[in-house]
Amino acid sequence: MTTVLAFHAHPDDEVLLTGGTLARAAAEGHRVVVVVATDGVMDAAPDGETPRLAELRASAAALGVQRVVHLGYADSGHGAILYPDPPDRARFVRAGTEEAAERLAALLREEDVGLLLSYDARGGYGHRDHVKVHEVGRRAAELAGVPRVLEATLPRDAVARLVKLVRVLGIPLRFDPDAVRTCYTPRAAITHTVDVRRFAARKRAALAAHRSQVSGTGRLAAVLRVLVRLPVPVFGWLLGREWFVEARAAASGDAVAGLFRSTS
Repeated sequence: MTTVLAFHAHPDDEVLLTGGTLARAAAEGHRVVVVVATDGVMDAAPDGETPRLAELRASAAALGVQRVVHLGYADSGHGAILYPDPPDRARFVRAGTEEAAERLAALLREEDVGLLLSYDARGGYGHRDHVKVHEVGRRAAELAGVPRVLEATLPRDAVARLVKLVRVLGIPLRFDPDAVRTCYTPRAAITHTVDVRRFAARKRAALAAHRSQVSGTGRLAAVLRVLVRLPVPVFGWLLGREWFVEARAAASGDAVAGLFRSTS
């Protein structure tokens, strides 16, 4: 058994790209930890735990995650404007990569992590905080000597088909269609596919735990509302596989080799 640590940008990111993988790893006896760079809040954090971090803990419980950590940064937002830092902490994208990597590396060492899950080089769809997760995750793995790093992604062609389907169904989706051509990863570059269909119910429950995002007005809110209402078999058919790109060679006798099989 080993410790799997998933490093994400915001609360709710842990579900769509890695939720099934985390649930499967936990079910197979691995220790699973989720670290978020930001608390998803654009302004000064309120006293006590923010609502989005509370939702993250509920999501983590549904997945079997054993520990949740906030790295201490504020959301950087997505779009042309990068707002000034709130008075109590820096926006993640403004944090020094080395400083943020040291924070994460301390957790990697503390947990004796055998596998780090991070993001692909594009940060998926290009969100500035997601790109920063990629940069910080790679550096932290180097500092802590983590033997394996897998970067969560999606096949670019599948994303393009999904965007077309969403538009045909009339579901609002505030994304630039042209950006789909360069987001995520070409299928030929993906190294690992994880079958998580058995954990569709847990993944859907974890997504539903992010109530503020599902019921809100964000760019993905309408899509999330549709997803959490789907029957579990349909949800599993749509979101029952998760994809990764290997960032470093697998260690010999790796404890999670059976979970993360190479894509054929």
